[in-house]
Order: sequence, then C-alpha cells, then structure tokens
Amino acid sequence: IITVIKNKLSIIPIKELEKEKIAYVKFGDDSHEIFLETLKKYADVTEVSNENLDSLNAQLEEYNKVIIGFHKADGAWKKHDFTEKEILWISEIAKRKKVILNCFVKPYALSSIPTFENIDGVIVSYQNSEIAQNVSAQLIFGAVEAKGKLPVTINDEFKVNHGLSTKKVDRLGFTHPSNVNMNPFMLTKIDLIMQKAINEKMTPGGQILVARKGKVIYQKAFGHHSYDNQVEVKNSDIYDVASLTKIVSTLPNVMQLYDKEKITLDSKLGEMLPVFKGTDKENINFKDLLSHYARLQAWIPFYKKTLDSNNKPSEKYYRKSYSKDFPFQVAENLYLRKDYQDTILSIVANSKLLPKKEYKYSDFTFIILKNYIERATGKSLDELSEKNFYSKIGASNTLYNPLQKFDMSIIPPTEVDNYYRYKTIQGYVHDMTAAMEGGVGGHAGIFSNSMDMAKIMQLYLQKGSYGGQRFFSEETFDVFNTCYYCPEGNRRGIGFDKPQLGKSGPTCGCASMTSFGHTGFTGTMAWADPEQELVYIFLSNRTFPNSEKNTLSQQNIREDIQQVIYDAIIH
Repeated sequence: IITVIKNKLSIIPIKELEKEKIAYVKFGDDSHEIFLETLKKYADVTEVSNENLDSLNAQLEEYNKVIIGFHKADGAWKKHDFTEKEILWISEIAKRKKVILNCFVKPYALSSIPTFENIDGVIVSYQNSEIAQNVSAQLIFGAVEAKGKLPVTINDEFKVNHGLSTKKVDRLGFTHPSNVNMNPFMLTKIDLIMQKAINEKMTPGGQILVARKGKVIYQKAFGHHSYDNQVEVKNSDIYDVASLTKIVSTLPNVMQLYDKEKITLDSKLGEMLPVFKGTDKENINFKDLLSHYARLQAWIPFYKKTLDSNNKPSEKYYRKSYSKDFPFQVAENLYLRKDYQDTILSIVANSKLLPKKEYKYSDFTFIILKNYIERATGKSLDELSEKNFYSKIGASNTLYNPLQKFDMSIIPPTEVDNYYRYKTIQGYVHDMTAAMEGGVGGHAGIFSNSMDMAKIMQLYLQKGSYGGQRFFSEETFDVFNTCYYCPEGNRRGIGFDKPQLGKSGPTCGCASMTSFGHTGFTGTMAWADPEQELVYIFLSNRTFPNSEKNTLSQQNIREDIQQVIYDAIIH
C-alpha cells in the first residue's frame, strides 16, 4: 500500500487547483508515462526537463509546486539508490519550490538522502508498475486516501510502521470495473459498436468515458481525426462539444446566480434584459424559458443575412483581419462586425412566437441566457466559466476558442464548410451563431475532452460539490433537475435534457427518470444518472466532412452504447 511519510502543511492532497501552477520533473531511468498521464487528468501539469541544473531551476521559476517522480525499473538485483547528482538536484529544487517527491522504488533507496528538511511531501510507492503510478497520481490529488505504513526503517525520522493518512477529496478516481460492480466483459461491446460507427463512416473517431461511484472505469479513444486516417484520436484531444456547452458553461453560471437569489423561476424576460421590454416575450418566465416551453422558434440561420448575392460573407459585415470594429473571429482570416451581437439579440426579441405552447427545443434560450449572465455579472461568459468552474475542478482542457491556448493538431475538424465560411472548420466553433459571437456562445462554443466533461457531470452528480469545493447548493441542483412539465408531455428539466417520456429521445430508455444530460449536434453526449451513480461521455466529430448526413443519430450509436453500460451493471 502506497505510503505517505512526510506531509508538511498537508501539501497532499493538492486542493485548490485554481491557485496552482504545477511542474513535473523526472528522475531515474525507467518509464513515467502513466504517472504523468494520470497527473494530467487532474490538473494542468507540465513536464520540465534540462541537462543543466541552473537552467532547470530557471524553467521552474513560473511554477509554485513541483512533483518529482523517481522511477527505477523493478527487480531485486537492481540498485535503486539515488545518485549523488540526483540528491543534489532534488535538494536544490526543494530549496526554491514546494516539492512532492514520489519514489517508485523500495523504501531503502531513500536512506541515501541525507535530509528531507526542505521536501514538503514524500510518497513511497514501492515499485514502478503502471498500477503504482496510476494510484500515486490519484493520491496526490486526493481521489484516494493514503493508509500505508512503512515495512522497514529508512532512518531515524521514518521508522518501521511510520505512515501518515491523507484525506480523500471528492474528485474522480480510476479503478477496475469489477470494483464498482460492473462487468468488464460486457463493456467490451462498446468497442464493437464504436468500431462499427467508424467503419460505416458515421464518424471518423471519438472518445468514450464511463464512470461509476466516483471512479472512471472505462476511458478510450477511437479512430482518427478525419477519414484520411493520418491522426489517431487520443484521450487528451479536444472536441467541439456543441450543445453540451449549454449544461457545462451557461447552466452552472446560471445556477450560481439562482443560488445567490439574483434570479428565480418566476423572473421574467422583460426584467432580465431590457431588449425584451415591451415585446410579446416580456412575460416569459425563467422556468418556461429553460424548459423549452416558451413558444420560441427552434433557431434562425442568422449568418444568412450577412452573406452577399453570391452567398459569400459580405464586405458590409466582414473583414479578413482583426480590428476594433471587426473583432469577432468566425474562422481563419474572417472577422465579423462588432455591432452584430446586438442585431442577433434584437432579431430574437422581434421573432415570431409559435402559435401554441408546447415543447420546442430552441437555441434562443441559451443565446438569451448568455446575454443575461454577462449583463448581471459584468463579465464575459468564457471568463466566468473558467474562473468559477474549470480552473477550480482542474478542467484545464475545457475552453472557448481553443486555438488561443492549444495547437490545432489536437483538435479534430468538424466540417468542410461550403455554405458560410468556405473552409475546413478546425479549432473554430462549428455552430454558425456561436461563431458570430466570436466563438463564445451560451448554446455552443466549448471545446473539451471526455475526462473534463466527466468532471463537470460528476460535480452535478455530487449536487454542486467537487474537489472539496462547493459551487452551488444541493437544493439549487434539485430545482434545476426537476421535470416541471412532464405531465404535459415536456420531458425537459431546467436547462437539462431528461429521459424520453415516449419511445424516442436522447437516452437508451434504460436511464432513470432522475438522470440528466444533453446531446450535441457534432455527435456528442454527456449523461449522468444519480440512481446508478453513472457518468457517460461520448464525443465525436460526426459532422466531418459534411454535417447534413447524421447516421450516428439515425443508427442510435450513442444510445446503444449507453444500453451496454446499463447491461454491464451487476445487480
């Protein structure tokens, strides 16, 4: 059992991720891939290396914590001791930085270190196996607790049976399916369904993640970024998640405003945004708005009004380069006029209401909410989501406009656009309206990977808390996860989609009625079920190269995979 032998000021587990900038430095001559890969699933951890100690310390300047991994190949006959150079380097790094030293060796190896005075945290993982690397990373971030005791004496400070316990933090961990009553053989059917989808060109590739009882039990990447099969999908790649943006960016921010009593279910549109005062929409209340029960139209192709007679972006509205008057980038070398934001909102305000009150899914809801949130807080939605949520839960791969931070090579393309932007859309949001909003939509615009999406769904499953922090009250979550109009045949919660009431709908029909989630146009799905403590994430770019043909949806690929997950539960 992995043992924590030093934990000054409770440096382990690392808690407030938004305050951390973490570097990883490797010592020893054996592999460290699993350790680093797992660390990166919790936070933005950067590997730093240099042949020269002064240069290394200079590189470490910008970080406030350093995780040092000492990795040596297992084997009784091998010498596991630290070299004099390694001891010197560790000591020099520890003088300047807060350090967690994780040793994947037999405990005796630590006796060669003369003093642990400046090292804040010390973990003995006993061997450099994949399991030891995975569990040690989980322990550093509190997904598992430390209970181990030393089997031997290392020095006067760390004697036999010494071992500190650490506290668990409610972050996702990793385990084998059988540990949470799931049948691993059943889960292999997921691979077959996904392979079929790729073979039949329903999507070039994708990511799938399943977590149960707070543990990720299945996480895989499939296929390629596009059908030329050049770039294989990795779990760390980031997809355009389309409408999942509604529940992973806009909704949590709205829930915080509700929590602070800035808004109620009875708040009216006329009060929320002045543009709706005096229109036929001023009395639409918040509850109807978010239940898609407000007689709003499904959507309007706003972009069409900005095209010229050849159906190309009109010079009246677009420029090829950025300027103060043309700040909104809709694609490479294409920028929209600044004042068009107000135009979009006034088109929504003046749009025709549907003749009768019935369930009608509308993007308008979240276009309106984005404007409301930004007005109520004085901050932009992308900034709010990052500050209020992503930075705190370690969702460091979740963001709007990903090309500002990441290389295009890790972002699968979504479409070869031949109707608006006339180029391959990659790293820019696929949704036309969100693109016109400079990439930051309330209804679309987020890019992410399966691990980060699972963190946000787990936060919901834990009713507003994650990583030892509370984001909104349990009562608020319950209010939003209620289907108020189920008796009228409208399945939606407040912002959340819910299981179908009849034959067809977003789920396999096997999820409980307390379950919630959303699907997205690019071929995405995020769903959580409190009764089974399940999280299911499906990300793809089924819209590439052409979004019109949606066989992924027609063939129920996402739902069939969800069915397999439920079938794998051992009752």
